[in-house]
Amino acid sequence: MTREGAVRDAPAPSSRPGRRPATPDGTRGRVDVRAWAGGIRFSAFMVIMLGLVVLAVFTLVPTVGTYLGQRQQIAALTHSVQVTEADVAALQQQKDRWNDPAYVTSQARERLYYVRPGEVVYLVDNDLPATAIPQEQSAVSAQVQETRTDWMAQLVRSIAGAGLAQTATVTPTDPAG
Repeated sequence: MTREGAVRDAPAPSSRPGRRPATPDGTRGRVDVRAWAGGIRFSAFMVIMLGLVVLAVFTLVPTVGTYLGQRQQIAALTHSVQVTEADVAALQQQKDRWNDPAYVTSQARERLYYVRPGEVVYLVDNDLPATAIPQEQSAVSAQVQETRTDWMAQLVRSIAGAGLAQTATVTPTDPAG
């Protein structure tokens, strides 16, 4: 909107976009803030609407934050319920297995080394092959030496082997037969 007496000229082409054109003497023109602010017209409707927007922002920002926090809690609790339901299903399945007499018998044999009357169980204490047993004992050194084997891996293998070892069972032969 132009005022009376004001002449609107087309802006001079600029070498850089987004910059104000230079005045004919080569300097950049200054913006008259009073003229710019005077061109803005505030109506009562515009002031009321601006006030309502500000009021809505102040009212809704905490509410939206609370809403988003509650949605995150709901998602976390839903995930927790799903994990718990899976655990309950696994425990129910394990409970059903323990109701089976064959499973109880197999667990008693494997875990507690129970046997039926007449069966003989042989537990082998040192079941290494002869090639794995060292033939010579080396002298004890007063100095710290580096071991040639990985003792941690050997310890884990030994523990796993002891836990997974199969027990030998002898079936009784019928003397009358």
